[in-house]
Amino acid sequence: MHEDKTTAVLTEQLSIDSIFLQRPVIISCFLPKGVEYPGQLGLLLINDGQNMEELGLAAMLDELLAKNAIEPLVCVAIHAGAERKAEYGTANAADYMGRGAKAGLYTRFVFEELLPFIHESYAIRSFKEKSFAGFSLGGLSALDIVWNHPNEFSRAGIFSGSLWWRTRALEDGYNEETDRIMHAQVKAGGYYPWLKFFFESGTLDETMDRNNNGIIDSIDDTLSLIDDLTNKGYNPQTDIEYLELPDGQHDIATWARAMPEFLKWGWGRKMSEV
Repeated sequence: MHEDKTTAVLTEQLSIDSIFLQRPVIISCFLPKGVEYPGQLGLLLINDGQNMEELGLAAMLDELLAKNAIEPLVCVAIHAGAERKAEYGTANAADYMGRGAKAGLYTRFVFEELLPFIHESYAIRSFKEKSFAGFSLGGLSALDIVWNHPNEFSRAGIFSGSLWWRTRALEDGYNEETDRIMHAQVKAGGYYPWLKFFFESGTLDETMDRNNNGIIDSIDDTLSLIDDLTNKGYNPQTDIEYLELPDGQHDIATWARAMPEFLKWGWGRKMSEV
């Protein structure tokens, strides 16, 4: 445990021996200090927790809390293992190369091992709300879990999400309308009015443009998914936030720039509260 009396956040690293993933799962926990009623806190789960130090999450939370810019919340960042490409992805279907084959087990880990561990470790019976965020393939994983368990979550944060995840290779008759796995799930899914979505993309995320429309795939796939959510009934003005960084790349430095915007979007205090 790391505690600095000058900060608003306490950090500690714990380990869970996961039966589902057959490995110890390290989690980095970021806890707001001085909270009188922990049950009024929100919980934010974050994939790729091994990158939180480089992202600067502790300092970020400390600054926002010190400025009273966001509500206190608990952040639990889950470290990826050696089989990241197997554990992340979409639980209902692996991609055309078989990646994401353990995404269903990862989902079970989250609900049957991680969440009970958090509740027990911090003696918090329930959280005011739960959200899930991630970067790249971890963003796809977070969205997949939120989308398929809408009664458990209120928000999803997707940074440079791997929304290209597909069932068919480009050279094997790929059909954009049917073969993108996450898009197909949204189209076939329901509408849950409490769900909110935050998407970040960078104009330098990649160079691929598979349909030659002049828009790189990462942005194209994100905007297309936003369209699918809009068609499902989600309001692009109130339910969906899209942040496009003109010089944003597919890296931690870019996501570190976007993360404060996500935190303020999801947990920002109104001016009347500050």
